[in-house]
Amino acid sequence: QVQLVESGGGLVQAGGSLRLSCAASGRTFSTYSMGWFRQAPGKERDFVATISWGGGSTYYADSVKGRFTISRDNAKNTLYLQMNSLKAEDTAVYYCAAAQTYYGANRNDYNYWGQGTQVTVSS
Repeated sequence: QVQLVESGGGLVQAGGSLRLSCAASGRTFSTYSMGWFRQAPGKERDFVATISWGGGSTYYADSVKGRFTISRDNAKNTLYLQMNSLKAEDTAVYYCAAAQTYYGANRNDYNYWGQGTQVTVSS
């Protein structure tokens, strides 16, 4: 089992940057693929990005490709999401998630979730 805690959210102007972190407990972080999802008010939780167990593969939603970068440090049990060129439509609660036997964009296949961190982009 793994517990996830996100941090790094906040208020930023359009065009600015933020880096989200997700700290994972346990000694098996490197065996999970990891993902970032986001949920805006009144909308479903959408896929943002995912990274494979060793970090060698990444995949992004079209809406963030070229602006966001997902990475991980298995030695520190930490997942990151670097967000650049932020837009008002990026405003949402951002969640990190862990999947033990899956790598992809389907939120239903992720086993563990953090509590989320709010990102607000002012236009």
